Amino acid sequence: MRGQKAGAEPRAGPFSSSPPAFEHIITGIDESFLWRLDDYPWERNVWNFHPEFEIHLIRKGAGVAFVGDYIGPFSATYLTVIGSDLPHDWVTMMPPGEVIEGRDLVVQFHPDRIREATRLLPEFAQLGDFFARAQRGLVFNGETLIKGADIIERMGAKKGVARLALFLQLLDLLASSAEYEVLSSPEYSPKLDAETLDALQRALVFIYRNFATDIRLSDVADLAGMSESAFSRFFKKNTGNTFTDHVNKLRIWQACKLLAETDMPITDICFEVGYMNISNFNRTFLRQHRMTPSAYRRLTPQRRAQRDDHPAIDETLRR
Repeated sequence: MRGQKAGAEPRAGPFSSSPPAFEHIITGIDESFLWRLDDYPWERNVWNFHPEFEIHLIRKGAGVAFVGDYIGPFSATYLTVIGSDLPHDWVTMMPPGEVIEGRDLVVQFHPDRIREATRLLPEFAQLGDFFARAQRGLVFNGETLIKGADIIERMGAKKGVARLALFLQLLDLLASSAEYEVLSSPEYSPKLDAETLDALQRALVFIYRNFATDIRLSDVADLAGMSESAFSRFFKKNTGNTFTDHVNKLRIWQACKLLAETDMPITDICFEVGYMNISNFNRTFLRQHRMTPSAYRRLTPQRRAQRDDHPAIDETLRR
């Protein structure tokens, strides 16, 4: 297991003071892909990108997922596929020094290896559409989630051809499944250079730290050293969201946590996450979740019960 030592400070994820880090992935000379079991946090739990595709299983814990311009909650079990050079991170807020052992199972592979193999094994050509879809990030559910989690778990005990066989089985399962949602938007096409990332990161840090306040576009534009109109264009191009949409996603994510985890009155939640009136809060929540905050709260126990109805996943993760 490659985990960060207990006592280390938890990473703040995509809204730390650092831009997305390029992760250099090294596979063994006798391997065509990497399988890794990680504790959380450890040194690679940062907002990062790499040319390799990543199949990522969250086995334990909960938090907020950042995939390109997508912001949303995750909980165990959470199975995603991340495309080449798509920034991503899964953040669990924890007290300093605490560690979730074995939170993450990660499979990383370069798609060019599969494409090159297609010349000898034409069956691999059917993965082309899957790779195109996964470029925006996919999260799986239903039977695909259950079976995929089981395959990834079993890969840990295998080596050589036996592990490769499970890897191909996993690719076939995910490529043929319709039980998925696309995460990042088609508009997300960041320019990953140092100057852009530095300016964008300073803006994202400020927004994340202040989204529950009366945050203004002019304040963030000043921080980035741009006019409001120039910053609006810059932010939309490099995050896929308008400034207002990005703030609303963070606010509604926090509202969902409070609705699910507390008995705080909905009106209080409205003001707690940064909205000045309940009508605007309800309208924004309905637009994002297609239900009212009160309906979301009523559904929360049902969602927990549905997760409890999947003993196959729970048994897999206890192994």
